[in-house]
Amino acid sequence: MTAQRIYDTVADDFSRVNDLIIKRLSSDVPLVEKIAQYIIESGGKRLRPLLVLLSSRALGYERDDHLKLAAVIEFLHTATLLHDDVVDTSDMRRGRSTANARWGNAPSVLVGDFLYARAFEMMVELQNLKIMDVLSHATAVIAEGEVLQLMNVKNPDVSEDKYMEVIHNKTAMLFEAASHTGALLAGANDDQERAMSAYGKHLGLAFQLVDDVLDYRGDAEAMGKNVGDDLAEGKPTLPLIYAMANGSNDEKHLIRQAVRKGGLEDLPRILDIVNRSGALEYTMERAKAEAQAALDCLRGIPESDHRDALTLLTEVAVARVS
Repeated sequence: MTAQRIYDTVADDFSRVNDLIIKRLSSDVPLVEKIAQYIIESGGKRLRPLLVLLSSRALGYERDDHLKLAAVIEFLHTATLLHDDVVDTSDMRRGRSTANARWGNAPSVLVGDFLYARAFEMMVELQNLKIMDVLSHATAVIAEGEVLQLMNVKNPDVSEDKYMEVIHNKTAMLFEAASHTGALLAGANDDQERAMSAYGKHLGLAFQLVDDVLDYRGDAEAMGKNVGDDLAEGKPTLPLIYAMANGSNDEKHLIRQAVRKGGLEDLPRILDIVNRSGALEYTMERAKAEAQAALDCLRGIPESDHRDALTLLTEVAVARVS
């Protein structure tokens, strides 16, 4: 099974979700529709809605509400991207100008609000209180993660534990919500529900930790961002936290100063320190451990092509270069 086979496993569902997303982006305000379509169609992998489709199908779901749930997850994710880019003053995402760079901060924030509202409209249509509970909680946790990250910007004293809390809230939470609600929709038993929720959490953590490595080792063209972007924004990600904890006093001082002031003035020296310290290898080992934990969660899920696709998705998440 190749990486493309992950999508092929739910190809018809995936196509119908894309059609539904475009349909539900409709607005009487042209700029709302224009910005929303721009960010939705910007070339993302749609991993989170894919998780809904695979999780629900792996547990035997045979109706169509998983399409609407997948669209809800994508709208929630896209809303957070619009808001994130404004908060981070980002001007590039996935190799294209961000919405705020093209249309300004105010329209981007307001269209993000529109997407949240549309997601909750569709959530109500599902008429499933358990799913609403999971997604409303996830939305609050993601917002808290954004605030935590904002508090940590230019703070070189962030601990590894605190950083893991941030990426759980900010990134892994929506992965967790996607696989959890897919299981709920399928009427999973308690053990399967817990397993799929934990699967999404561990997969999301692995995904973010690999992103942290790619920020110092990745292909800028493939990633659609530049090497060192996290450092430029003063974000102390795990490779920097590890390098500070294990470097010489001079190296710790250099990294601390670079985090405090942001920018890329010291990037070449910091890249050298990060590479020599073993920080990237350490972060990848953490990512692989999370991926293995995700795989372990699938043991109680019945064998099927959909479970195989979830397995491959986990393996691809830690083997990717973008």
